[in-house]
Amino acid sequence: MKFVIRALDGADEGAPARRLAARPAHLEQANAMIKDGRLLYAAALLNDNDETVGSLLVCKFSTRDKLEQWLSIEPYVIAKVWQSIDIHPCTPVFGKAVGA
Repeated sequence: MKFVIRALDGADEGAPARRLAARPAHLEQANAMIKDGRLLYAAALLNDNDETVGSLLVCKFSTRDKLEQWLSIEPYVIAKVWQSIDIHPCTPVFGKAVGA
């Protein structure tokens, strides 16, 4: 099952520093998910000043529970970088993620 995840960073003064501190662990986990086929697409969400304010991901998990298990160990969640997370099941229609 594929999911679109939109995760917005906190808007407080410390949010950019939390993101920067958690980034190496976040990227390490993302690379592992790419290798095992769970992370199909990821993008940084930007504000009008081209500053990162969140993330957009398309992931593949066998169940919603498996996705929730991953979120419980995701470094940006643990470090409280992502403050608002929306999850939607999806069916890619075209592009690289189709059939992945």
